[in-house]
Amino acid sequence: MPAQIKKGSLGEILSACNIITEDDITAALEEQGRNGTRFGEALITLGIVTQEDIDWALSNQLDLPYIRLKADMIDPEALRLVPAATARKFNLIPLIKAGGELNIAVSDPLNKAAIAAVEQLSGCQVNISVALLREIRDMIEVCYGSSGHEQLGFTSSAFSEKILETINGDLSGSTLLNYLLMFIMQNRLSSLSLQPMGDIVQLSGRRGGISHPFGSMAGTYYPDVTRKIRKSIESTVPGESSANGLLTFNYRSHPITFQVASLGGYGGDYITIRPQVTTSLPERLADLQLPPRQESDFIQLSRRQQGITFFASRNTQERDRFMDIMLEEIETTGKNVIILGEGPGRTTKYFPRIILPRNESERAATIMQALDHAPDILIIEDATESMPFTAACRAAMRGLLVLVGLEIRGTRNVLRQLLLYQQQNYFLPIFVNGLVSFKGIQLLCPECRTSYVPPAEELAAMNLVEQPASFYRTKGCDVCGYSGFSTRQFLTDVLVFSDEFLRIFEQSTDVAALENHLTLSGYQGLECEGLRHLIAGDVSPEEYITSVVL
Repeated sequence: MPAQIKKGSLGEILSACNIITEDDITAALEEQGRNGTRFGEALITLGIVTQEDIDWALSNQLDLPYIRLKADMIDPEALRLVPAATARKFNLIPLIKAGGELNIAVSDPLNKAAIAAVEQLSGCQVNISVALLREIRDMIEVCYGSSGHEQLGFTSSAFSEKILETINGDLSGSTLLNYLLMFIMQNRLSSLSLQPMGDIVQLSGRRGGISHPFGSMAGTYYPDVTRKIRKSIESTVPGESSANGLLTFNYRSHPITFQVASLGGYGGDYITIRPQVTTSLPERLADLQLPPRQESDFIQLSRRQQGITFFASRNTQERDRFMDIMLEEIETTGKNVIILGEGPGRTTKYFPRIILPRNESERAATIMQALDHAPDILIIEDATESMPFTAACRAAMRGLLVLVGLEIRGTRNVLRQLLLYQQQNYFLPIFVNGLVSFKGIQLLCPECRTSYVPPAEELAAMNLVEQPASFYRTKGCDVCGYSGFSTRQFLTDVLVFSDEFLRIFEQSTDVAALENHLTLSGYQGLECEGLRHLIAGDVSPEEYITSVVL
């Protein structure tokens, strides 16, 4: 069996039961490395196993009973403790009550909200078994009775009764999703959110910086709706609390692309849908259009032969691209370069790529194991957490050149984190070359932008020394696909850790001293570039606050 498969893991259980072979494991690991999916999802994608196989193995991995449901297994007293609406909402069925304990069967044993809801309703400690989704739904109908003509439970004054009837008749959520996408376009919304709030889900649209609730739906079939949306963005990894992706919808015979973000919450996923703003990721240094000093500093960092350089952004794809731009500038002829992670290294140069585990300790171990292969240059996709961060810094201390991604937003936050790590003796600042930090900012569509007077709270949040002649916001038009924006650019900080800056850094206990030193030395970061966009009317106050101030 491949060494990557650990004892007690999903792969080990399936292999031990002869459901998968070593070749299947190898193929799934390769698929996992290519697409970043979980191991079980990779097996399903390749057609090696079914979801039922995964459910059974997951129950074994979590040491939970896996049962095939029958009517005589259901205790009427247990049924009375859990309402039919709750059973339908979370796809579960009560089995038996014994003392202060209630045994239930669920399709998703990782759904903590379902367990919490049943415990609150029943007042019992809940024990779970795993069962097939279709058997649970069949048993709900048998035990609770048919609910009659099932309805999705969506209500809104923004739609006619006829449209509501059409939407509610489709329990899969496909019709609802289509109408919501049309609603975004027709009302020129910057975003639309589905917000779980207890037993109901509120739908809210955002336009001109203001959110307005326009409807709600019952939570019973909301899991089906969220599964439909996740499937639409090709994110069906079980157990993932968050997902991001794109979906395309034909509006007035034109394909419109939407960005979808999903975040697990109590009562279901919090989902936000917004029209995609075209982002042209930079391919080379010239595409960044940096001010002369920052471009010079970027080139200076690329000339370093050893030490560590940090790349900070919350967006993994953009962070990877910035590391690639640096890698293009670095002279790699005759050098042994190793990429740790899936994203970096998509350049005109080709280098070996190693899987970077998600687990913090395993990621740190992989970084240290890479040193056994005598690299000159090490590219690490993400070393934000303390253990991989320390491992990356140790690699730099051994004379390597290390480029590291940090999932941190903003130069101030990076410096604050570095100061904290220094105080905890996780690294020595002398080995730091510098950092590249960047934020995306959306520029207003010039065809539909309109001037307005910001409310007092927006003015206070911007904290401007001198206000521009006019402020602008967007309303959306055909030219920008009703997104209200023309493009998305990057505000970039390039900070070289000079000898003087290192001296200040080693003596500082807070970020203020570092910022004061940078200001006195004439350093201008991304805040200055963001302010220039605001003064020129290229960005709205809301975007300036979100992308620059916060």
